[in-house]
Amino acid sequence: MAMDQAERDRRRRERAERLQEEDLRLKVRSGTKQALLELMEWAGIEEQGEAMTLMIHHLHGLGPGGALPLLEPPRHEITVSPSVVRKLENFRACEALRLTSDT
Repeated sequence: MAMDQAERDRRRRERAERLQEEDLRLKVRSGTKQALLELMEWAGIEEQGEAMTLMIHHLHGLGPGGALPLLEPPRHEITVSPSVVRKLENFRACEALRLTSDT
C-alpha cells in the first residue's frame, strides 16, 4: 500500500531530525546565480544544494591558509581625477567662505 502525503512528510521530518539536517537559505543576485550555474555545468552537477555543499567542504579542506584568501570580498579601488579634485577643493573653499561670512 502506498504512503499518503502525511506519512511521507512525517518520515521526511523524522529522517531530517535523526540526521540533524538544517535548511540554509541564501539570497543571491543574478551574477552570483549565473556563476553557480556555470560551476555546476563545469562539474556536471544538477542540484544547487549539492554544488554548494561540495564547495563548502572543499574550501574547508584547504584549511585557514588556503581558504581565507578565497573568502575575502573583492575591494574596489576608487580613483579621483585631478579635475574632480580641483572642483571639490573649490567647492570646499567656497563653502568655508560662505560659512565664515554667515557668522
